Amino acid sequence: MSEHPILVTGATGKSGRRVVGQLRARGLPVRAAARGGEHIFDWTDSGTWDAALEGVRAAYIVQLDGTKLVRPFVERAVRHGVRRIVLASGRGIDNPDYAKDSGGVLEGILDSEAAVRESGLEWTISRPGWFAQNFSEGFFADAVRAGELRLPAGDGAASFVDAEDIAAVVVAALTEDQHAGRIYELSGPRAVTPTEAVATISEASGRAIRYVPLSVEGYVAELVRQGLSPADAEAFADVIEPLREGTDAYVSDGVQRALGRPPRSFAEFAKSTAEAGGWRV
Repeated sequence: MSEHPILVTGATGKSGRRVVGQLRARGLPVRAAARGGEHIFDWTDSGTWDAALEGVRAAYIVQLDGTKLVRPFVERAVRHGVRRIVLASGRGIDNPDYAKDSGGVLEGILDSEAAVRESGLEWTISRPGWFAQNFSEGFFADAVRAGELRLPAGDGAASFVDAEDIAAVVVAALTEDQHAGRIYELSGPRAVTPTEAVATISEASGRAIRYVPLSVEGYVAELVRQGLSPADAEAFADVIEPLREGTDAYVSDGVQRALGRPPRSFAEFAKSTAEAGGWRV
């Protein structure tokens, strides 16, 4: 399939841009598709779908949360002759006790997975847990750079997975035959608490960072004072619930199964990010 471009949707996101980079490092042709970037692609504008799919035989699908657009997109992909699809999903979606779904995204994700499995194509599903990159380019990043991470996470922990490992699994699934029909749950090698995470980042970056545990009510009140609506603030608090409750602390074997090696540790992530200037102010 190397003579055909590999479609990467969400190509400017945490996993997407790393998938693009790793594919190009192998000398493979890539169609990097996003709302802003090399190739314009918008989930909410189906008029952009055909150009994205033209000539493609393999595609990485990063879905738009809260929608059921993957199913019609996959149907169109089949008509375009796409043979292989890798879907970005998430850990815990098949566990009703994993987290509150106040954002209303679970139904769409479940439909997306079903659509891929029912497509008749070669498919692989990536189910990563919490990204380690939440501390460097996600919604913890500004607080970490400011030196104080304030969250309603208590002493909970998560087995944070490095987005470089997520991308490596996706690239393997896009380019190798043995991953068809597999679901890879992805995590780091051990669970890390927020206190441990900021201490690790402090050591790697040489900057003093502390973690301040808040109550859910206190966290919501802080966000509202910062200008968020109460509903949005409560939705952010719900996102933290798996960390607080430890439901994302378990370790998955997806990286080992897909790549034949263990996942990178949080310390390795922190060291490489600090060396790249990831927490410079």
